[in-house]
Amino acid sequence: MTEPLLPVSVLPPVAPRRRWWWGLVAVGTLVLLVGLFVAYHWLFAANVRPRFVQLREDEEWVSVDVTHTAHYLFIRPGEGVNEVYKAVEDILERPLEFFLLANLYHYGSPASPVRPGRYTLPAGLGNLALLRLLANGRQDTLAFTLKPFHYLPQLPRQAGRQLSLDTAQLHKLLVDNAYLISRYGLDTATVRTLFIPGTLRLFWPTPAAAFLDSVAARHRRFWNRRRLAQADSLKMSPVQVAVLASIVQRETAQPADKPRIAGVYLNRLRRGQPLQADPTLLWPLHGLGTRKRVLNVDKKVDSPYNTYRHKGLPPGPITTPYPQALDAVLHPAHHNYVFFCARPDGSGFSDFAETFAEHKLNARRFQQHLDSLKIKR
Repeated sequence: MTEPLLPVSVLPPVAPRRRWWWGLVAVGTLVLLVGLFVAYHWLFAANVRPRFVQLREDEEWVSVDVTHTAHYLFIRPGEGVNEVYKAVEDILERPLEFFLLANLYHYGSPASPVRPGRYTLPAGLGNLALLRLLANGRQDTLAFTLKPFHYLPQLPRQAGRQLSLDTAQLHKLLVDNAYLISRYGLDTATVRTLFIPGTLRLFWPTPAAAFLDSVAARHRRFWNRRRLAQADSLKMSPVQVAVLASIVQRETAQPADKPRIAGVYLNRLRRGQPLQADPTLLWPLHGLGTRKRVLNVDKKVDSPYNTYRHKGLPPGPITTPYPQALDAVLHPAHHNYVFFCARPDGSGFSDFAETFAEHKLNARRFQQHLDSLKIKR
């Protein structure tokens, strides 16, 4: 007996797998990875180029990599984004990348203004780090070297050579008696005692008033309790110490002689004798640093700084004394000398005397030495 035939079901045809979809995913992933790599390179890859210096070696110039030495970018007050772009163009390996990123972040707009200053750009810095550095105004300080000066107009010129500073405004403040008295308790004759030569850490763009405040802060640090007590023991104020130290500084460059010379002048002050300090004659004649010889006619100069004609200290310092000269006055040598004269051997040391007769002999030897050198003024 035959079995009945069952109906056979017909399955629908199986559609082929869509392999193109996986290809699309692969292409998209590759594009994403490339995009991430490009973005990373754009934002973080080193763009500030290493520094090279030219050194002469065996009669030839060779370039030496000084990668550890940073570039310095100076942005002056009032400069805009175009000046910044021009300044960094030679520092960057790929300046266009930085320009595009800065434009994207609206650098130079009111929301992200250009901030003046001196910026340190180490080799290897990326675009994003550089942009953040400039946009946030993370400038560094520089070592400002305050050198001795004799006359107030010399200071703005000195400061202007090292800082971005309004020299005209600084000069205006230095001759403003009311401002100096209210701010520092000094006048135009004594304000130079505020300046103690040395190194200060300052921002490159420094307003004139802030510059003076920084100088005053250094002055306060120098005049600690110990030094104030020492000045008080001499019955002198810090201003008087500075005035006398300025004379001591102009008399000798030899550290060992400074306390001895300070002792001479302190002895004369105690005895009521005029200081008779030759450098005080040259100050009103504008001869400090240029004149090598003082003549008798110079002793007739009509000036309150003439310590041959006026007893006591002059009204102000004749230069800005170094800390060593100030300490020499605070710690003078104890002796009975009231005269001294430079030695004729050119050593910079002095011969000291208790009597005028001894001093005349020392002075004559020194004058003969100047004559032998044909030094007349």
